[in-house]
Amino acid sequence: MQNKALRYLLLLVTVCCFSSCFQIIEEINIAGNGSGTVDLTVNLSASKAKVASIMLLDSINGYKVPTRQTIQKEMDELVVHLKNSKGISNVKKKIDFQNYIVSVSFAFENVSNINNINQSVLKKLKINTANNSSYLYNTANNTFQRNYTHTKEAIIQYNKLKPEVRNIFKEATYTSIYRFEKPIVTAENPLAKISKTRKAILLNTDILGLINGKTNISNKITLSK
Repeated sequence: MQNKALRYLLLLVTVCCFSSCFQIIEEINIAGNGSGTVDLTVNLSASKAKVASIMLLDSINGYKVPTRQTIQKEMDELVVHLKNSKGISNVKKKIDFQNYIVSVSFAFENVSNINNINQSVLKKLKINTANNSSYLYNTANNTFQRNYTHTKEAIIQYNKLKPEVRNIFKEATYTSIYRFEKPIVTAENPLAKISKTRKAILLNTDILGLINGKTNISNKITLSK
């Protein structure tokens, strides 16, 4: 899928340029045949009072503040885009303007269908991340892989941002949650935590670590046969 998908999901981040923090949450549920569902969320609830004040403005320090109508329109375009994407179905969106939480969910026929849809947050803030993530599910040996490669362009573009924009990344976090039908036997990324049921795995990190290359979110997860 095209890189523009997550741009729509992250539109609300624009109004958070002068807020304290935000969360990017990626949830993927995978069936034994490689099909599954995705839920992508941008959560600004920790800064909702400040975001609400910013939303009343036309612009702030040279940054245009999107209206609710603009956000609705962009999310509607995202839904249409996903519905027209190969292997994608059951597309839904949610916009909570009380707590400032935006999410989009959809089903996929094969893990390969979601390649390139979950690009780095920074790409959507005009930081080039150059297609650095891909997903693979091998039904023959029961393994799920996320391959992630840091690109130096991310830090170069990040350093070009205004200081007040760079500051929003200090407390910004990225969380991935993968759920499976079969128990997890092993996971190669030491940052990832396997649940007690061994059917889910969570990785939480700060977004700044992804920008500067200090954090690697690649993982190979082996499931029981």
